[in-house]
Amino acid sequence: MQIFGVDIGGSGIKGAPVDLDRGDLAQERFKVLTPHPATPDGVADGVRQVVENYGWTGPVGLTFPGVVTGGSTIRTAANVDKAWIDTDARALFSDRLGGLPVTVVNDADAAGVAEMAFGAGRGRGGTVFLLTFGTGIGSALFVDGALVPNTELGHLELHGHDAEKRASSKAREDEELTWEHWAHRVQKYLAHVEMLFSPELFIIGGGVSRKSQKFLPHIEGIKAEIVPAQLQNNAGIVGAAMHAATHAAKE
Repeated sequence: MQIFGVDIGGSGIKGAPVDLDRGDLAQERFKVLTPHPATPDGVADGVRQVVENYGWTGPVGLTFPGVVTGGSTIRTAANVDKAWIDTDARALFSDRLGGLPVTVVNDADAAGVAEMAFGAGRGRGGTVFLLTFGTGIGSALFVDGALVPNTELGHLELHGHDAEKRASSKAREDEELTWEHWAHRVQKYLAHVEMLFSPELFIIGGGVSRKSQKFLPHIEGIKAEIVPAQLQNNAGIVGAAMHAATHAAKE
């Protein structure tokens, strides 16, 4: 079974048809740059470009980099335009895609669901976090395999700052930090999350998961196991498609 997944990020909008039996992309993904400012209309146009690239006419699952309530209403917009707040995202995207059935879910939650089903969290119980390091820091919390949605722990205060302002991948690039220096910031963030939640496992996702050997060896003193995401930066696309398939099955 194939469903289309789209992952909306602060820097790029990427998508592809997903093979839900394998938990992997059925075709090579297509990506466009996220517009700046990342307004609802601009992002919706980008999503349309991605979906139309494949001539797709079925259900579409989308992620969003913020809190999504009721399966549609956007509540936060830290790394996109503030005009997103209170937007009915499902209606917007469905309209822009010519009436295709659409679902919308938090980006880190989608990536986490995919990693728990097909990747580094498969078969793991207890408390598990997937943390995505990109434009910001996304978080997905699982307790015995069940998702606790919309945690948004990238906005924890750490040394007087939003944690993602100090420890995101964007912060590493903007401040031209070495991987080792950035790893020390990530270590402080993980220690703070560990102090609050005592997880058994941290799964590190986002684009940096492809380069885990550059920074994971420098992270010390964390009791939880730390592993890179196996689906790497495709986890959000796969999770978005899984969410769409679950929604379709209920209707």
